[in-house]
Amino acid sequence: MADAIQWIRSLIFMIVIYAWMLVLGIVFAPYALFAKKGALQACKLYARTTLWLARWMVGIRFEVRGTVPVDEVVIGAKHQSFLDIMIIFHAVSHGKFIMKRELLWTPMIGLYARRLGCIPVNRGKKGAAVAKMVKDVATEFAEPGQLVIYPQGTRVAPGARKPYKVGAAVLYEGLGFACVPAATNAGVFWPRTGVMRKPGLAIVDFLDPIEPGVEREAFLTRLEEAIETRSDALMREVGFDPDGVH
Repeated sequence: MADAIQWIRSLIFMIVIYAWMLVLGIVFAPYALFAKKGALQACKLYARTTLWLARWMVGIRFEVRGTVPVDEVVIGAKHQSFLDIMIIFHAVSHGKFIMKRELLWTPMIGLYARRLGCIPVNRGKKGAAVAKMVKDVATEFAEPGQLVIYPQGTRVAPGARKPYKVGAAVLYEGLGFACVPAATNAGVFWPRTGVMRKPGLAIVDFLDPIEPGVEREAFLTRLEEAIETRSDALMREVGFDPDGVH
């Protein structure tokens, strides 16, 4: 019975947050079209509201640990669900995301992603996509912000293992900025698929930065070890065993 009630609460929560996304998107659209500040304010409000509703409606609390980056950096983040996007975006001053190109054609999301300075990537053309991504990012960083990239390229279920791709290293080399690894356990409570949302403490932990100048292979090794080790620890902290997933 408790699971059934939680599922119903989760379904209502999902309907509410997507309806709220549509309302905010429409209300702020004129402002966002003429001023990037309008897009940022709308998305910040949406993130705050979603995190508040998550606690109130389905019992998901959140916590940010470590030193939140405020300078121009690359954030290499573990990506388990929509929730870790919301927490990171809420925490940093001006987050910009590397995102799949298809999302640009999503109603509302595409408009605001463009105005925030998010960088679309064509996954089907890997070499060309990485080269264009570096060029686009260099152009976009004429304005300050924190660039978030998911080194595994997609959402990965808690405990699942997926290789780290070269894109994060190419950005790190090309931009010459430090890279801040970010670990999370968000997928334990807000999975990448399905309706059910589980109560608990979702954490994003900003780890020690990797300073510029580290060789590519060594960089990727350090990034993966930092993110995976800490993410596993965060999952164990809330009672989920990542080693038990096959």
